[in-house]
Amino acid sequence: MDKTGKHADSTKTASRRCQVAVPVPIRRGHMHLYDYLAGPAENCPAGTIVNVPLGAREVWGLLVSHNQTGDISSDRLKPVICLADVPALTDETMRFLSAVSRWTLAPFGPVMRLLLNTPSALLPPPLQTLYRLSGQKTDTTHLTPQRLRVIHVLESAPPLPLSELVREAGVSSSVIKRLAEEGVLSQTRQPRAERTGPTSISDYPLTTPYKLTSTQQSIADNIDSLSNCFGVHLIDGITGSGKTEVYFDQVIKQLNCGRQVLILLPEIVLTSSWKARFEKWFGQEPFIWHSSLPSARRKLIWRKAVSGQPMIVAGARSALFLPFSQLSLIVIDEEHDGSYKQEEQVSYQARDMAIMRAKIHSIPVILASATPSLESWVHAGCAGTLTTIRGADHAVSPDWYHWRLTSRYGQANLPKVSLIDLRLSKPEVGKWLSSELLVAITARLEAGEQSLLFLNRRGYAPMTVCSSCGYRLTCHQCDSLLVTHKLAGRIQCHFCGIGQPITDTCPSCEQTDSLRTIGPGVERLHEELIQRYPDAQIAVLSSDTVQAGNADTMFANIVEGKIDIIIGTQMAAKGHHFPDLTLVGVVDADLGLGGGDLRAAERTYQLLWQVAGRSGRAERPGEVLIQTFQPQHPVMQALMVGPDDNPNEARDKFMNAEAEARQAAGMPPFGRLAALILSANDVVKLEQAARHLNDIRPQYDKVDVYGPAQAPLSRVRGQFRIRFLVRTERQVALQKIIESWVSGAKLPSGVRVVCDIDPYSFL
Repeated sequence: MDKTGKHADSTKTASRRCQVAVPVPIRRGHMHLYDYLAGPAENCPAGTIVNVPLGAREVWGLLVSHNQTGDISSDRLKPVICLADVPALTDETMRFLSAVSRWTLAPFGPVMRLLLNTPSALLPPPLQTLYRLSGQKTDTTHLTPQRLRVIHVLESAPPLPLSELVREAGVSSSVIKRLAEEGVLSQTRQPRAERTGPTSISDYPLTTPYKLTSTQQSIADNIDSLSNCFGVHLIDGITGSGKTEVYFDQVIKQLNCGRQVLILLPEIVLTSSWKARFEKWFGQEPFIWHSSLPSARRKLIWRKAVSGQPMIVAGARSALFLPFSQLSLIVIDEEHDGSYKQEEQVSYQARDMAIMRAKIHSIPVILASATPSLESWVHAGCAGTLTTIRGADHAVSPDWYHWRLTSRYGQANLPKVSLIDLRLSKPEVGKWLSSELLVAITARLEAGEQSLLFLNRRGYAPMTVCSSCGYRLTCHQCDSLLVTHKLAGRIQCHFCGIGQPITDTCPSCEQTDSLRTIGPGVERLHEELIQRYPDAQIAVLSSDTVQAGNADTMFANIVEGKIDIIIGTQMAAKGHHFPDLTLVGVVDADLGLGGGDLRAAERTYQLLWQVAGRSGRAERPGEVLIQTFQPQHPVMQALMVGPDDNPNEARDKFMNAEAEARQAAGMPPFGRLAALILSANDVVKLEQAARHLNDIRPQYDKVDVYGPAQAPLSRVRGQFRIRFLVRTERQVALQKIIESWVSGAKLPSGVRVVCDIDPYSFL
């Protein structure tokens, strides 16, 4: 087909060759090219999206270059079938895709698919039939009232499709079709209009609608003075300090120059409060991009991005791979958030890849967080007590800038944060809330205020054990426990998703009524609170109870004060503004501190400080009570803040200690890590592959290879897993070492090797 959807005539195809990258997962970290006869792509630039034959299929690929010679005779080459109905990708976009492939060591094909993920956007809009007056003279004296209404509508309107003309004239379709048969109306075929959402710069305001504070304005001015070149701007502000308003100011300035802006957000479906703030500034929603978006909406956004129309896209990490051609600013909100790490197919860190894309485009990137990642914190030069960061190891970049907001916006003050030592204040047997926390909840109910109880554990209970034989219910496909979800009546694996109805019979000893649930999840906490406060309105905020369809309603009910007690997982910690919420209780603060993860303490601090920040965001003071068995842990000490304390001092002390520990161990951001995960459904072949890779492991100075070792989660979805971990100094070319190592291996069939550069999960 050609650009209109028709197949090209191969007999008229020019003999000039072209090279096309196609979406096949071969050649790790490289662009694998196929030769084709150029055909309709004869005079097209690199970056043109073309449809080509690949075996028995037709696939979309990227034109990379033209050449006249090759190893294959032209007689054996197939021609390009057609061109996509969109402009060619820019050179910056092509360079970005190539850079992601090289950095992540993923084949170029899967990386390319991250961009070409909306095939419908590559085809021309469907044609529709429009009706208009033909211009022939018509005696209207004998026409029926229905026919006269059709003529009167078209006398003052552009050509209309049948459905719209039926509605405007108030007639049946047969009246219109009869007028067309008689020649009174003529028909034309035109592409269907695709107008949804903001379409031009005039749809947005031209000025900042809210006055920034002096500190906010100073930061905005400094960023603005550096907006014509690459730079990473870390806005480090306590919760509620107005970080969003600072970067909104920059978004307006870029949009008013006719450019495109990308804002990355974690869990985009659930950020209703962020969207409400955006609408106050911009008068309408941005273009939202996420995996659940309807196909027609995805097509619209994709085509606008590639055509260079001024637009603001707010999206999850996948929005980073939209084909922007006029991109001028990238914002990563909550830049520390772990959901920016993609671990399936192509393994990448969206924050780091966003910085890479900004550098390629020579544009600024803004990182915003109340609890910056240690990587960003160090790169921006915040680790002031470390004397060896600057210099040879290049941990601090001259392109990074640190901007700090130290007080909450308006009249709101930071909440008081206290620790409850569960060794001294034990809850009742079979219960999970201490007496201090219950007293605080009761006081809020009596005052008409809201409480949030945070427990980062979905479901009813994380473990089910047989009291007769000790058997634990486990997933038959994964090395993991089955989680009880009482509301759904199922026990479920949180790794592969397999589930089954709740049973009262032990599958091992077949004893009836012997299964006992161990530990609390949010559903069990809900059960305890209903028993204690039967008249209170209680809601559970987790991915099991809040979906895209009911998220806005749920959050609106909380904001309007219709909910008294909120029980939430980490979904409740991110960016929400609940004006009546004055108490946050953390039920099990120690939950994330174990597991051998080098970021465990950092992640726990970030998560708990974020959830603490939900309290006292309006005029009324807030309080945070944290239940812990480890009150002396550095994380807990950093979180404990009194009314007169400076939270930045405790945070900085904790972050400096973390940085010093990482530096001593040579761990990121002072060293580099890569994981090699081998998987197979045949454990014998898997162990054979691990031994072979171990025999040819790289032997270099400043390079440490750990393993092979059975992964902590040794089986997932029926695949057994073995891991290697590679640690190097920062200046070592880690990707080249991994590529040389893996490409030289001859592994048994059925064994898959996945490279994870800068791993965030060590399971």
